[in-house]
Amino acid sequence: MLILKTPGWQEYQLLDSGNGLRLELFGSYTLVRPDPQAIWKPRLNELEWEKADAVFKKNQGDKGQWVFKNKLPDKWQMHYKDLSFWIRLTPFKHTGVFPEQSVQWDWIKGKIASLGREVNLLNLFAYTGIASLAAASVGAKVTHLDASRQAIGWARDNQKASNLVDKPIRWILDDALKFTEREIKRNIRYDAIIMDPPIYGHGPAGERWDFNRDFPKLIKNCRSLLSNNPLFILVNAYAISSSATMLGNVIEDYTKDIGGKIEVGELALQEKGSDRLLSTGIFGRWIK
Repeated sequence: MLILKTPGWQEYQLLDSGNGLRLELFGSYTLVRPDPQAIWKPRLNELEWEKADAVFKKNQGDKGQWVFKNKLPDKWQMHYKDLSFWIRLTPFKHTGVFPEQSVQWDWIKGKIASLGREVNLLNLFAYTGIASLAAASVGAKVTHLDASRQAIGWARDNQKASNLVDKPIRWILDDALKFTEREIKRNIRYDAIIMDPPIYGHGPAGERWDFNRDFPKLIKNCRSLLSNNPLFILVNAYAISSSATMLGNVIEDYTKDIGGKIEVGELALQEKGSDRLLSTGIFGRWIK
């Protein structure tokens, strides 16, 4: 079991966590967001937390609202190495970037760049597209799929911000299961597949996604979509009640006929100035 740690970078830092909250730096602004697993004590004093520019207050259900202590722009740019992307504060506490994924962006780029040939990559539940841009920046031909038209528009804005508009990215608004089934029938094949499936979700035509019911079906479809010379399958999962071991078991079910290696573990943010980790999700990787 691996723990992939993101110690932050110049424009992003996990400054502190505790009492069910996390204090983070996003570019020039500090935010407080809820994190129910952070039940330990904060390291910093209350005065440091009170300096935050905005605090997310959760309502009943998934939504909430931002309470602004200082005026913030509607959106602002952040950068990670050669990638640039826009930050926006959403009603679901998200900002358009999952900073812990930076370790996966580096891994994706390294795997593709080391191959020395064009890689046909499929990114499912691709959200604002930073993983798509990471892959495209090192020569991958990318199919980017999401069920949200707004998220795809955001991803295209990030493509422009990263000066990657000349890279081959195909933008698809669709349901992941339906799309992969059609790709199988069309005999389309991919060398690498990335996905960030939620616990629950909806397709653009109202299709219902349930992780425990549908994830094995999707992995089965993805196995059928692999080329004769595949590179990897990468799965990131958030807010599900299962372990990384589950991801490994399901991935193994559908890849054991082609060998390769499976890695599973947790993604974690490391607090600035501390060794303390905040686990943010689980991952599974099949590597040929």
